[in-house]
Amino acid sequence: MSRRPRILELMRGASLEVSARDPLAGEGLAGLVAAGSAVFINITPGDTHHGMVAAATRLRRAGFRPVPHVAARPLASFTQLNDYLARLAGEAGVDSALVIGGDLDRPVGPFASSFEILSTGLFERHGIRRVGLAGYPEGHPRIGSRALADALRLKLGLARQAGLEPFIVTQFGFAAAPILDFVAACRAAGGEAPVHVGLAGPASIATLAKFAVRCGIGSSLRHLTAGHAALARLLTETGPETVIHGLAGDGVGEAVAGLHFFTFGGVRRTARWLTAAAGGAIDLAAGDTGFRVPIASG
Repeated sequence: MSRRPRILELMRGASLEVSARDPLAGEGLAGLVAAGSAVFINITPGDTHHGMVAAATRLRRAGFRPVPHVAARPLASFTQLNDYLARLAGEAGVDSALVIGGDLDRPVGPFASSFEILSTGLFERHGIRRVGLAGYPEGHPRIGSRALADALRLKLGLARQAGLEPFIVTQFGFAAAPILDFVAACRAAGGEAPVHVGLAGPASIATLAKFAVRCGIGSSLRHLTAGHAALARLLTETGPETVIHGLAGDGVGEAVAGLHFFTFGGVRRTARWLTAAAGGAIDLAAGDTGFRVPIASG
């Protein structure tokens, strides 16, 4: 059976990620991405909550569904979290957020984990009904696999108990097998939360390798670089065609609720590629294992 219908379904419901300070985080994204798409707003060093709210507001006005990151460790206080969520909901109409721990080694304030900010009751108080939780198909460089699984299970239970709708967004990868194993493990553990698979949009191998090393993605990095001359690969671009083809197969692949694209190669480049793929202009159903520039950059 052709994988094309399933692939097009996944592509047409895909989300992508922008920085709050990116010029395209607002009207600039209109025309590049389908209206109504979910656009995640990542929080990076130097970002302020004021800037995150402003970006969410611009994206809402441009016809998108903003999904801001809410990171625990950079928060200075309970009051700051309360004000941030109140403004996201009140000013930008936010009803979904991705809840993460954050990259800081030590918390600035009282919150050390995403579980702790979920425990405050502030998300449901401000009408943020859907909460995304991070999933790690290839593990985490500083957290053991058992601890990761236990933490995810506890957060899912807490969210449901609070009347929230949890979903999972996975760390990006370049191989389908570990992702499908992760989805299968979630289902076997009784998890019903939809899993949105994180993928890297088109970028150079050098860029992808840099982020893979930073995020501790071992097997995917080996898959990405195996069998190719290093210099030649560093000078090329690759898109996620092969892994998407692998995710769209029968069986457990049907449990993949959607795709989420990290824009390491640039928001404009990823948006153009996503729109072309969702429209069928890129034949992802062919399972192309070659590496090529899938769409012009710029």
